[in-house]
Amino acid sequence: MRFREIHSAADIVGLVQEIGFLPFFRNEIPGFSVAELCAPELWMSDDVEGPWEWKGPIARTKTCIYGKIFSGKAGYVSTDWFPDLVNYRRDGYDFDARFDDELASYKDKGIYDVVAEKGTILSRTLKEKCNYRKGGNKGFDTIITRLQMQTYVNISDFVYMKDRFGQTYGWGVACYSTPETMFGYDWVTSAYRRDPAESWERMRAHLAALLPDAPEKHLRKILG
Repeated sequence: MRFREIHSAADIVGLVQEIGFLPFFRNEIPGFSVAELCAPELWMSDDVEGPWEWKGPIARTKTCIYGKIFSGKAGYVSTDWFPDLVNYRRDGYDFDARFDDELASYKDKGIYDVVAEKGTILSRTLKEKCNYRKGGNKGFDTIITRLQMQTYVNISDFVYMKDRFGQTYGWGVACYSTPETMFGYDWVTSAYRRDPAESWERMRAHLAALLPDAPEKHLRKILG
């Protein structure tokens, strides 16, 4: 299936709501990414905003979930399909239960607890609070990616620094949140009534119908 070209943030939102899952970067499935579908002139342009700048505004709309969801890389999932992804990836475990069963490390818990307590927190502030600055703990990127892959944490916005003239500069700084903070516990866990294997099969069948030429192993990699 060929997807329509992307020209705006609204196009991304509409496409994600239509197809459910959309990786940001190229992957094993040709044509199945923002990187391939977005008009070339919108990448790294000084004159107009493009997919890099749209990530924060899209996340703020709460029309889809953004984070490092696909094989440790970024992408979008629709609100229709995210509960099934949560059910499958978490395997029925809320984070505290995962930690109690020794399936999560103390470092994972330290970062998760701060994000959950604050509701939303800048990456740099989170690193400071959890002592991941120079000379402190190591492995922040690995842990925060793992928490996103497990659906316990997502990116709720990007904040751009401003110079003394009020002009933004540099790359946006990620704001982390939990899906429960953004959407509520009942909705996030609404697929818990299904067996995680059922959620997996629902997602697999959906992607197989959407991407009939994609090998099963590539669908499995997308869904994690």
